[in-house]
Amino acid sequence: MNEPLAERVRPKTLEDYISQHHLVGEKGALTHQIKKGIIPSLILWGPPGTGKTTLATIIAEESKRPFYVLSAINSGVKDIREVIDKAKQAGGLFTTKNPILFIDEIHRFSKSQQDSLLGAVEKGWVTLIGATTENPSFEVIPALLSRCQVYILNAFGKEDLIHLLQRALEKDTFLKSKNITLTETEALLRLSGGDGRKLLNIFELIVNSEDSDTVEITDQLVLQKIQKNTVLYDKTGEQHYDIVSAFIKSIRGSDPNGAVYWLARMIEGGEDVKFIARRMLIAASEDIGLANPTALVMANTTFQAVTTIGYPESRIILSQCAVYLATSAKSNASYMAIGKAQQTVKQTGNLPVPLALRNAPTKLMKDLGYGEDYKYAHDFENNFVAAEFLPEEISGTSFYKPGKNPRERALSDFLKNRWKDKYDF
Repeated sequence: MNEPLAERVRPKTLEDYISQHHLVGEKGALTHQIKKGIIPSLILWGPPGTGKTTLATIIAEESKRPFYVLSAINSGVKDIREVIDKAKQAGGLFTTKNPILFIDEIHRFSKSQQDSLLGAVEKGWVTLIGATTENPSFEVIPALLSRCQVYILNAFGKEDLIHLLQRALEKDTFLKSKNITLTETEALLRLSGGDGRKLLNIFELIVNSEDSDTVEITDQLVLQKIQKNTVLYDKTGEQHYDIVSAFIKSIRGSDPNGAVYWLARMIEGGEDVKFIARRMLIAASEDIGLANPTALVMANTTFQAVTTIGYPESRIILSQCAVYLATSAKSNASYMAIGKAQQTVKQTGNLPVPLALRNAPTKLMKDLGYGEDYKYAHDFENNFVAAEFLPEEISGTSFYKPGKNPRERALSDFLKNRWKDKYDF
């Protein structure tokens, strides 16, 4: 039997479609439009194995429209134009039920390929349904995106996945010919990662690997047959940015468990060790800063170490640094200070450097007052003398405000002691 189980039990009607109730449930965003046959051009965005292709096929079937399918992996502009010509001949110009053009993995289309769709979509020759696992905001050109509605499909929940398994057992002729018992499903569900297709593929593999027609599905059997779970992680896609975002937010939120978990996700996904270390370098300054200056030293040492060592040993060093950063005191005072200073620069432009602060390497410069009245701090008690170091127009502006952590409280006391009324924190 060459056809995979996921294809054999693919739903053919809206009633058989599992999950995505927010789209096709009783009050779903697409339910009424599908029943009325008034389908806009749309982008279906969601993780793999969540029913994007199935939903597109059902929409075409329910609305009784011609259905054309292209895959972005092996289709070019020529293929697109041929389909559009067929769609026009099928009556797209003369009926409200214009053909549906389904493009799988539309995010893989180049800009020129996406451009070739614009006229047909705008003039109504076709209703475009694109499927993508990547964020359309980044992967679909704005002109095409503005002509489409975006609908998000969610990863399957536990109940949905169990429903998929039960439906397969009820509908598939091959599975019905065997005596299959679902004693335990936890391992199956966990390994699927919310991907319905992956769930059915694993299930079929396990059933086929057993010689007997009587198969009892247990967690032990599943883990025994499936040696390694492939982690969903696209180093160039949205998963990449979402997971590193979760990693940094866990560090910022002082949660070492979260930090190590998301670190493990990146490691198992084959992320570049230098990319992970660079992100920790940034976090050490942006989120910890002067609350613990050693954090930056630690992160920099980690970067140098993992650059030299690489996987698999570097995972230990990355973990050590992630835990250290997560459990460190936090401050974004330096980060906020440079942001505020940059904003002031943008607002005030190129203010002149006060004469006292200018360098005077020539006699002419000295005659013009460069460096005049500059007070050399080391000539005074405690190596300090009160002076103004900002342009006159922004004199007295405060950019750095120490955090409330112990180290920066000490800095606050130091500044108040030196500057008296100038620093009022």
